[in-house]
Amino acid sequence: MRGTPQQIIEKYNQLARDAQLSGDRVATENFQQHAEHYTRMLAEAQREIEARREQQEQQYRDRQQQQAEARSERQDRSAAPVDQGAAPQPDVAPTPTPVGGDVIDMDGGGDSGLVETPESKPETKPKPERKPRARRSRKAEANPEDTAASGSAKTDEAAKANDSPGAAEAAE
Repeated sequence: MRGTPQQIIEKYNQLARDAQLSGDRVATENFQQHAEHYTRMLAEAQREIEARREQQEQQYRDRQQQQAEARSERQDRSAAPVDQGAAPQPDVAPTPTPVGGDVIDMDGGGDSGLVETPESKPETKPKPERKPRARRSRKAEANPEDTAASGSAKTDEAAKANDSPGAAEAAE
């Protein structure tokens, strides 16, 4: 059976009435027990919902009371005259300023506790871009001894093969 608990209860009650009209006392009792079971389940769920609602209402009332108390406390503090000049003032001796004012000496040699950032590093001369290396042919990769033995002839072939796309297929 599908539906809300109330719909299921109504359906079982209807089935129980139908079974009673047809004279089937066993089916009538069965459907009535099912309807009673769902009635109990629905009542329990409603009690839980009501208890949860009451708990939330109590928490809401407590929060409202705490906020009202905090508001009245703030109003009491702001309403009370504050006499700033009546309190004794501490004696403040002038502090000597360091030589050079408030500047941090970075060349002092000591550890200042500061982290070195890329911006604080001196500029370095950028390195020149490297030229890409010429690719070796597949034959040279398969037989490294042949490459060393044949010398520059195979290396020249590999360089030419890399320079032109059609030549690479012909060299293989």
